[in-house]
Amino acid sequence: MANSNLKGPIHKLIPESDDRLRKVCLDCGYIAYDNPKIIAGAVCTWENKFLMCKRAIEPRKGYWTIPAGYLEVNETTAEGAKREVWEEACASTNIIGLIGIYEIPRISQIYIIYKAEMTNSNHRPGPESEKVMLCKYEEIPWDDLAFSSVRWGLEHFQSKNGPIFEIHPH
Repeated sequence: MANSNLKGPIHKLIPESDDRLRKVCLDCGYIAYDNPKIIAGAVCTWENKFLMCKRAIEPRKGYWTIPAGYLEVNETTAEGAKREVWEEACASTNIIGLIGIYEIPRISQIYIIYKAEMTNSNHRPGPESEKVMLCKYEEIPWDDLAFSSVRWGLEHFQSKNGPIFEIHPH
C-alpha cells in the first residue's frame, strides 16, 4: 500500500524504541504505521424485522450482510454505523446502543456493531447493495451471510435482545 508521506527510498526495519518491522523512509525518517481497520455497522430493525443487504461489490458480492463498512476520518463509530445504513440501504435510523466489538486479528480488522431502530420502513438499495429487505429473524439467509461478524452481531442481538450499553445524546 502506497503512502504519500513516503517519498524517498523505503525499507522495512525496526525503528529505534520500537519492536516491529515498519516501512521507513530513509531520506526523512518518516515511519508508516500499518494499523487495523475499524468497521462500523448496525443490526437495524423495523417492527421485529431485520434489515439485510445483498452485496453488490466485492468482497463477497451476492452475499447478505448488515449495513457496515470502514470508519471514515473524523467520524465516531456510531456516526459511521448510521452513515453505512444510509449508504447501503437508504434507511434512516436511530442508534440505540452497542451490541458488540469483534476482533479479527488475522485480517487486522475490528468490528463495532450497534443496535439501531429504523425511523420508518423506507429502504432501497444504495450503490453497494443489489437488494435490501426486511425479514424476520428466522428468515435471515443464514447460509448466504457474507461475513462471520454479521452472524455474530445478529446472534448476539437475538440472544441478549438488547445492547451492551445504551447511548444517551449529549
